[in-house]
Amino acid sequence: MTSEHDTTSARALDVETTSSETQQHTFVNIAEPSVARAYDWYLGGSHNTAVDRAFAEQYAHILPAKTMAIDNRQFLRRVVTYLIETEGIRQFVDIGSGIPTVGNVHEIAHEITPDVKVVYVDNDPVAVEQSRIILRDNPHARVIDADLRTPAHILDHHDLLETLDLTQPTAVLMVAVLHFVGGDHDPDHIIGQYLSELPAGSFLAVSHLSHEHVGSELAEKVHHGSRVYRDAGKPLYSRNSADLAHWLRRCEVFAPGIVPVTQWRPESPHPDTRPEHQLIIGALARTR
Repeated sequence: MTSEHDTTSARALDVETTSSETQQHTFVNIAEPSVARAYDWYLGGSHNTAVDRAFAEQYAHILPAKTMAIDNRQFLRRVVTYLIETEGIRQFVDIGSGIPTVGNVHEIAHEITPDVKVVYVDNDPVAVEQSRIILRDNPHARVIDADLRTPAHILDHHDLLETLDLTQPTAVLMVAVLHFVGGDHDPDHIIGQYLSELPAGSFLAVSHLSHEHVGSELAEKVHHGSRVYRDAGKPLYSRNSADLAHWLRRCEVFAPGIVPVTQWRPESPHPDTRPEHQLIIGALARTR
């Protein structure tokens, strides 16, 4: 998820966007950093500007942002793989999906089975348009330009309803996105709205910035880094496992529970437990 983009700046990029019904021009503000484009830089992508890179480098000077992004992406891969191979899930909604980089949900899924369907959701125009370009000839994946905080709009969107059957179990992925939602927007209520519309046996995967499992020095850097985002008009919040447990109280949280993402069903019997790998916590839960 990204914050509202400003189309009033003189420094803007004209991006032609298309959907199943319309073709229009969206002006992308490149005078201020984008959360999605900064994350693209953390992952080694190329869809970012000098402004994005300067912002991302400022944050990365405080915290190991690239390590955090890679840990998060590997968590996403393990969650998607588990849901397909073990739980038989064939439908995914990836909310706050960002700019397509290596290891997108449909790529992970289609390495396992070709019948998985994916709907991506983001409100960054570059992320949406790049996704549309990549998915143009893919009948099993769509992208929606929408905000995480509008569950009804997303779940009733014609592109989603044309792609997914919401009477069947569906996995909703909120990976590294809820930490951009402040308490004033009530993330618990937002999550409740999604859960109320999903059939029993659906899944919700979340990951979130946290200082819970690190010492005081690194915890202070987490707060310092959050100020960098806040000062750029992109508020970023650190929360703990109790917060996530409250959001997921309506669900059955799968073992190992709410843990640093490197410790969520790791492929190695000895996951990396150094502090820099403890900054993102996550969980997978099933709706009742």
